[in-house]
Amino acid sequence: MLWFESNGSHRHRRVALPDSTLRTARGELRARLRAQRRAVSPAQRALAAARAARNADRSLHLAAGKRIAVYTAVAGELDAAPLIALAQHRGCRIYLPRIDRRQSSRSMRFVELGGELRENRYGIGEPEGAATLPARWLDLVFLPLVGFDSRGVRLGTGGGFYDRAFAYRQLRSLWRRPRLVGFAYAFQQVASLSAAPHDVLMDAVVTDEGYVQCTTG
Repeated sequence: MLWFESNGSHRHRRVALPDSTLRTARGELRARLRAQRRAVSPAQRALAAARAARNADRSLHLAAGKRIAVYTAVAGELDAAPLIALAQHRGCRIYLPRIDRRQSSRSMRFVELGGELRENRYGIGEPEGAATLPARWLDLVFLPLVGFDSRGVRLGTGGGFYDRAFAYRQLRSLWRRPRLVGFAYAFQQVASLSAAPHDVLMDAVVTDEGYVQCTTG
């Protein structure tokens, strides 16, 4: 069973929802938010990406030597290319996620950016380097998302790769690295999302309109 917090008069009461009901609700919300992303024009997308990159630099103080994981945008996601360029200009070391290429695997590693990118089975560009960095040694991770709320609950594409990569944060309360920061359009924020037991919450979200410090971050 999963839970949501009621927005009615019993605001803090928790109500159990069947898994199938929650999956349906998440699927409908995911479809709606994806449609909003697709409706953004190329010019608006470029402007929003540049603004979000500046907000990230201003709020998170990107500095030389920091190990920062970003992503290559697909399917209408907010373009992280301006953020990557700005972080490189600041002297940060940039890493990209790479999904294990065995078809049955659902694991993800982080590889330093360099050289050509190769598309994986989902059409996402990944670095070819052999050396990987354990997730817990990154300083900052910018996550793509479909939706989010102020508590730091993230609605992703449903693959669960990021949740598995950072699942240790739920088991070791004293180990909070890296800082997990969503990177999104402001319109992707919703009033409330119900969290699944395996969901790893974000610490903050950077958008084209500013910086959201999550209540659980």
